[in-house]
Amino acid sequence: MAVDKSYDYVIVGGGSSACVVASRLVEAGASVLILERGPRRASPIMHYPAGYMKFLAKDTYLAMHQTEPQPQLNGRAPIVPQGKVLGGGSTVNAMVYIRGQAADYDGWNAAVTAPGAPNDGEWSYRDMLPYFKAQEDNDHLAGEFHGVGGPLKISDLGHTSEMTRAYMKTLQGMGIPWNPDFNGAAQFAVGLMQHTIDWRTRRRCSAVDAFLSPVMGNALLTVETDAVVTGLAFEKGRAVGVEYVQAGRPARAAAAVEVIVAAGAYQTPKLLMLSGIGPEDELRRHGVDVRVALAGVGENLQDHYECPVVATTRGAFGYYGQDRGWPMIKAGLQYILFKSGPVTTTGVETCAFYDPDGDNARPTIQMFCVPTVYLDRDVMGADPGHGVTINSLLLRPKARGRVRLASRDPLANAIVDTGIFGHADDLRLTVASFRFAREVLAAAPLRDLIDREIFPGPGIVTDEAVGDHCRRTVKTGYHPVGTCRMGHDGDEAAVLTPDLKVRGVEGLRVVDASLMPAIVSGNTHAAVLGAAAKAADLIVGKRR
Repeated sequence: MAVDKSYDYVIVGGGSSACVVASRLVEAGASVLILERGPRRASPIMHYPAGYMKFLAKDTYLAMHQTEPQPQLNGRAPIVPQGKVLGGGSTVNAMVYIRGQAADYDGWNAAVTAPGAPNDGEWSYRDMLPYFKAQEDNDHLAGEFHGVGGPLKISDLGHTSEMTRAYMKTLQGMGIPWNPDFNGAAQFAVGLMQHTIDWRTRRRCSAVDAFLSPVMGNALLTVETDAVVTGLAFEKGRAVGVEYVQAGRPARAAAAVEVIVAAGAYQTPKLLMLSGIGPEDELRRHGVDVRVALAGVGENLQDHYECPVVATTRGAFGYYGQDRGWPMIKAGLQYILFKSGPVTTTGVETCAFYDPDGDNARPTIQMFCVPTVYLDRDVMGADPGHGVTINSLLLRPKARGRVRLASRDPLANAIVDTGIFGHADDLRLTVASFRFAREVLAAAPLRDLIDREIFPGPGIVTDEAVGDHCRRTVKTGYHPVGTCRMGHDGDEAAVLTPDLKVRGVEGLRVVDASLMPAIVSGNTHAAVLGAAAKAADLIVGKRR
């Protein structure tokens, strides 16, 4: 197939990490092609903080991956989505900006440092913090942990519900302290979450807005959307380009310097395996010629998983019904005229970090308060209404899943084996947090707003019954990572070198969430952005 055009760098995927890296490469004077399989723009509604909720259960900007039935979940196979639009998750997510714990990044650093070698890796929290600060333009935080003047706008939400305020006061009364900054010195606490929202306009600040738009008019940048990459092209052991399909037409683009894969934790390992890079038995099973045998491709899948307890309330203390009829019209007018009101919230405004085992120096649970009755579309048991849903999310699951090929068809989604609750500790901590969530509902002042628990219901009390409830309702936190993890040279399961090059191949790197050796203790978007900034430095050199 003839090459349509040549670039210095071809980036597969147009999500958050791609936007960060492409921006930096263009600024450095390199020509860049971004290939994104989704559309160029999302609905204008997605710019509004509350707008993403209109698309949570739709396939419009999400690729819904069916998962393998899980024996430990009694055969359940929860759906796991991934962003499918320019900007990826940053265009469709709930915009939460939480980096995780310092120990998370120190763990990354340990993973890329060979046993007995000096601890001089460059992925520690100390190394990553400057990247976070350089990206950030915070609405009111600065100093040791925060940046001002960066491209990424970060702010508090413009509206909080009565339910949110009651939840935060209740937890403080139960001994969990108030924390004005989850990205500061300590995470253990309850508080308001910051979001990637521009406080001046009260609009989403996606990776496209923050990083890509400033270079979008540069002749060095080409962005092709609705373009599905079907394989990598090689010459003499080097990645030299990609093959893709756009509007039914096959095409090929050459990369003079590198191919950079940023397709996400499901699609990145799929593309590598289709191109002959991965576990030998998996490739041969589908008749794919083995180019480079890398056992770790598709392994080490991690995600955050959460389980709910739901109660109805004695009044309208949250957001049920705000998305239709007169309440929607009134909220829309308030937003247009004053940039205030319910449209300026994401609907999930607060969370608490703690550890059911008492090690609150390193929390294991992130407990969200959703001020309505909310369940994923594949979970039955409660109708929408005035109420509250408390979701306990496990921050660092011990179980690992994997991603495999469905076939040699590049248009077929990968098969995702989540491994949810595949380790006994994961279910134990989730059950313990479920019990604590019930205590929260029963404590003042939150209890004064509660009518009754409706899901799973007060009759579910034994560990076995609560465990069954968790198996039946557990859902993704939308944070898949780790399927092409980095590691030191002696780590046979590591797919990437510490500078994110794919082992055994020249001219090929991975810069998305796949690179994480272990998931971070919080929403993963901030970590992806910071890691991408680090990746850009590794590719083009540090700024002076």
